[in-house]
Amino acid sequence: MSNSIFTTINPQTNQEIIIRPEVPEERFAVESLVREAFWNVYRPGCLEHYVLHQLRCDPAFVPELNLVMELKGQLIGQIMYMHSAITTEAGTKLPVLTFGPIGIAPEYKRQGYGLILLEYSMELAKQRGVGALATEGNIDFYGKAGFVTGKSMGIRYAPDPEAEYFIVKELQEGFLAGRKGTYEDPQGYFVDEAEAEAFDKHFPPKEKLKLPGQLW
Repeated sequence: MSNSIFTTINPQTNQEIIIRPEVPEERFAVESLVREAFWNVYRPGCLEHYVLHQLRCDPAFVPELNLVMELKGQLIGQIMYMHSAITTEAGTKLPVLTFGPIGIAPEYKRQGYGLILLEYSMELAKQRGVGALATEGNIDFYGKAGFVTGKSMGIRYAPDPEAEYFIVKELQEGFLAGRKGTYEDPQGYFVDEAEAEAFDKHFPPKEKLKLPGQLW
């Protein structure tokens, strides 16, 4: 497995898909995909497409793990990674990676595409010597890829130490063993909402809706 072009079959749909690195000329198309994937999901509208736009210029960005998924020549998914760290009880920084946004076009959600993209990207990260991943997400989904709650491994999420949605995964067996600590999101994930609003004007207008289940 290499981080060039990977072709596989989605067993749920029997469709051939390609996973490959994002190229600069398709950045706006990928941002549009992310916008569609997250619009009105966690809040009215979304910020994720602007977060992605900003993170590409962040020093912690991992370009080798900035991937897209194609189905019949159409972009249907993407994932990107950032360098991060766990602050151990001894005060040292334990390097890990985090990821996201990970977006799948709305019409292809819940069909196995996101899990295929995640598992392939994690294998690439493992080949690069990454010891562990840390992020926030639904354990019902991410548990299928081997994630566990951070607190079960002695790793706490700084904003919410008892969070069930803070999850981790060892890529190198034993990497987190005995290494209790605290995790904070990289600063690049925190964006100015007014700037995000201005950025969103580059895209076709969409209605913002307040829907049940949104977090904000």
